[in-house]
Amino acid sequence: MTTRHRDRNVIFDVVDNVLTRQVVFPDGNNYTHRCTLESYKDVAHAIEERAEEGVTCDGLAEALDLPHTQVNVALEFMKERGCVEVRRRRTYPASNFLFEDAMIEFTFLAQLPY
Repeated sequence: MTTRHRDRNVIFDVVDNVLTRQVVFPDGNNYTHRCTLESYKDVAHAIEERAEEGVTCDGLAEALDLPHTQVNVALEFMKERGCVEVRRRRTYPASNFLFEDAMIEFTFLAQLPY
């Protein structure tokens, strides 16, 4: 039986300046992917630079020569925090200050006491 996408639990955290995304399914299976701060910054800058045409995960990974998993973690975190929006399968900045918004969200998560 397949697990529905909405039945999973997604947890973001920052450990040692690395953004982690852990996905836990109801059956107990899970996986964790990571994105370094440097890669996160590169993704944020690239989205901002391509604000008019939007970006895709594959396009960013290729243009930045980064692993797809790191780009995906950055994009999913920025989506969850409202820094970017998706229209017609492309990702666009949600404001004129995407890099700053993305860094505020990263820094906030990194400073949480747990």
